[in-house]
Amino acid sequence: MPAPEIPVPGPLVGVDWLAGRLGEPGLVLFDASVGAHRAAPRRIPGARPFDLDGALSDHAAAAPHTMPGVGEFTEEMRALGVDDDATVVVYDGAGVYSSARAWWMLRAMGFDRAAVLDGGLPAWTAAGLPVEDTGPAYDGPRGSFTARPRPGLLVDSATVAAALVDPAAAVLDARTRGRFAGTAPEPRPGLRSGHMPGALNLPFGELQGPDGLMRPVGELREAFEALTGDRERLYFSCGSGVTACVLALGADLAGYEELAVYDGSWSEWGMPSELPVTTPGRGAGG
Repeated sequence: MPAPEIPVPGPLVGVDWLAGRLGEPGLVLFDASVGAHRAAPRRIPGARPFDLDGALSDHAAAAPHTMPGVGEFTEEMRALGVDDDATVVVYDGAGVYSSARAWWMLRAMGFDRAAVLDGGLPAWTAAGLPVEDTGPAYDGPRGSFTARPRPGLLVDSATVAAALVDPAAAVLDARTRGRFAGTAPEPRPGLRSGHMPGALNLPFGELQGPDGLMRPVGELREAFEALTGDRERLYFSCGSGVTACVLALGADLAGYEELAVYDGSWSEWGMPSELPVTTPGRGAGG
């Protein structure tokens, strides 16, 4: 007998919502932490690894964290026990950071029964909720996940270049203001400094409050409208396609519908190439 479906109230759920459903059949909880947070010794009970540094990125691509192919993504979701009628909640150890990338990847593959845990592991532990030692990799039953790819949710540099000159569209860069301006160094060697000509800067952290939770819907809408005016077609970029998805999450919460993430982001655009870059004192150029 199949498990009863667990409806998600939207793309974001709070710790109370998750705590009340933790362990229910049909709920899959993913830890999508990256970097140092991926090796954390504690996790929310029952969490499975959504490994953006490993199997859930295409390591044949030049840019890190590139979306894997449909077949590879499908196989990994099935190996992690995700069924077509499952409800997925994703969190990370930083708050709302890489979990949004996992949520967006699922959406790009046609899976809408997924949400991000607001505030992530820090909010969970701050609420005094239980954690457990991080255990071995998931080895439970395989799932029935079926990918139904949605073209246009993850886009390439040519699409972004066209969006930069489209008066109905806006390209928003989630990197810090220093990196956007070219006054702070890029963390990845070999990349040019600056930003795409015509791009707008909205550091992803500005969509979150001091408590690490996403800002209220009205404040999110104001943040986007202050930059984009009445443009409703939004494209998002960042360093490697991870925090761009935090902007996508914020825009989705704010009611925007025409959204896309630049998969290669600055790790691709910033490579030495003919793609134009604006740097203070130099203007646009290679």
